[in-house]
Amino acid sequence: MARDDGEAADPQPGELVKRHRLSTRLWHWTNAVAIIVLLMSGLSIFNAHPRLYWGSYGANFDEAWLEIYNEDNRGYLEIGDRRWDTTGVLGRWTEPDGDISTRAFPHWSTIPGYYSLATGRLWHFFFAWIFVLAGLAYWAWSFANRHVQRDLAPRRKELSPKHIWHDIKEHARLRFPTGAAALSYNILQKLSYLIVLFVLLPLIVLTGLTMSPTMNAAWPWLLDIFGGRQSARSIHFIVAFLITAFIAVHLIMVVLAGPFNEVRSMITGKFRLPKERDAKPAPAQPQAEEAA
Repeated sequence: MARDDGEAADPQPGELVKRHRLSTRLWHWTNAVAIIVLLMSGLSIFNAHPRLYWGSYGANFDEAWLEIYNEDNRGYLEIGDRRWDTTGVLGRWTEPDGDISTRAFPHWSTIPGYYSLATGRLWHFFFAWIFVLAGLAYWAWSFANRHVQRDLAPRRKELSPKHIWHDIKEHARLRFPTGAAALSYNILQKLSYLIVLFVLLPLIVLTGLTMSPTMNAAWPWLLDIFGGRQSARSIHFIVAFLITAFIAVHLIMVVLAGPFNEVRSMITGKFRLPKERDAKPAPAQPQAEEAA
């Protein structure tokens, strides 16, 4: 199959080939920096009121479904009726100068590294603009060059339970695609990227807007959709947790698949095709230019 980058058709195992377009690489690294800053500044904002509620209202005397606090010199995380001792990590921890802090999240996980709600908001809102504008540009460009339709949209046969179960077993055995098949997304990658791109990222932006009093006046329907500002705040943090989990799994898979080759492909666009195994081949994958 000829590729539009002008390289030879039917690339062979061991060959260095083009894998990621410049637009994908630019968005990946811009998004990576923006999300890290947003997550850490979001924890700084959370420290101002480390409790989550459902509905329209939430204050110290309202019942929270999640809180990180301290009691009797012990830090704890409480979700519903369950409580876990988190002393030393959450709710009660030691500052670099040896002082004891009772903030929810420790200094090394927040931006800034000291408590300042105003500064945390400045970082959060500035990088939120970068995150949204870069995401919209990536969406538009990926639909225009048919990256979404060609590389991410699952084929009908890929959605069969047998095919999905095969990919799950292959991942569990750490048997990753080799040869030209490594240039294509497998069904697990496609589904996870589609969920992140078109569910989690829009959801975290919309719930963030719902927490803004200005946006409540301009777009009051957002409050109706999410069931109130406190519900939107809860969903915002749940989605942030899911994105963090996705990033953790993504990084683990990069390490297991070969970090040098994977990171090089996301910096230079060039990827060396893994050599074929002498085992039974995996079900055919539609070939595409890009794969993670």
